[in-house]
Amino acid sequence: MRRPEVVFYVLASTSQPERQDFACKLIEKIYRSGQFCYVLTDHDQQASEIDKLLWTFRAGSFVPHQLYRGQLPTYQNTVLIGGGNIPENWQKVIVNLSTHFPPTVAPTERIVEILDNSEECKQAGRQRYRHYLEAGLEITTHKNEGGIWLETRTQR
Repeated sequence: MRRPEVVFYVLASTSQPERQDFACKLIEKIYRSGQFCYVLTDHDQQASEIDKLLWTFRAGSFVPHQLYRGQLPTYQNTVLIGGGNIPENWQKVIVNLSTHFPPTVAPTERIVEILDNSEECKQAGRQRYRHYLEAGLEITTHKNEGGIWLETRTQR
């Protein structure tokens, strides 16, 4: 059984709006690659912010999405945004903007973590990093330092 890969993006900024903007760009990239994902959030307010931003973050961008409140979308390739109750067909790629641990077993193939450079966000990210290591998952970290992305890989 294949285990999911985990990818961390650590931004240089401590700005929550910059973190959300980066998340929207990654979600769009995932969607344009032919996949759809679930965006895991801590609460309804955070989910609503991402929902609104996906309409406005870039002129000309279109990513079909909706807030998930137990109702599956009409179209399969719709990005869902919500809390921890992830429908099975949306567990393949999870963009984690929450402090929760997403599923690390099949059907999950990829977990994307986006951290800003605030101490609170980094501390929660470290806990999830350790959790993924203990689960035996391969982790790739992309860290932005002065506009340059540095990559490291950790394998168990």
